[in-house]
Amino acid sequence: MTTPAGIDPEVPPSGTGCVECDAAGGWWFHLRRCAQCGHIGCCDSSPAKHATAHHRATGHPVVRSFEPGEGWFWNYETSEVYESGPELAPPLSHPADQPAPGPVGRVPANWADTLR
Repeated sequence: MTTPAGIDPEVPPSGTGCVECDAAGGWWFHLRRCAQCGHIGCCDSSPAKHATAHHRATGHPVVRSFEPGEGWFWNYETSEVYESGPELAPPLSHPADQPAPGPVGRVPANWADTLR
């Protein structure tokens, strides 16, 4: 089977949390993994929407959920969701003991009021 364009199954994730949120001391609701370069960014329900910002900055078209138990992919270029896709390099999600929203200690008490 040929791997679709925009997906590199050999590249590991960049870490266990949103790269930009971690650098800025921010928080996220859910995490997405760029299927091309492994960048971990926060979802569009998160305050900073770093996964979409990464797509816009790089043109990398596909993300995969980085949540435990989820394996779906999203294609920004076609606005299509795929329930499955090629197996990516591990780990396939953030650690199961890392809460969503996260990370511990940086999520405001009123976090649910901020979701779009």
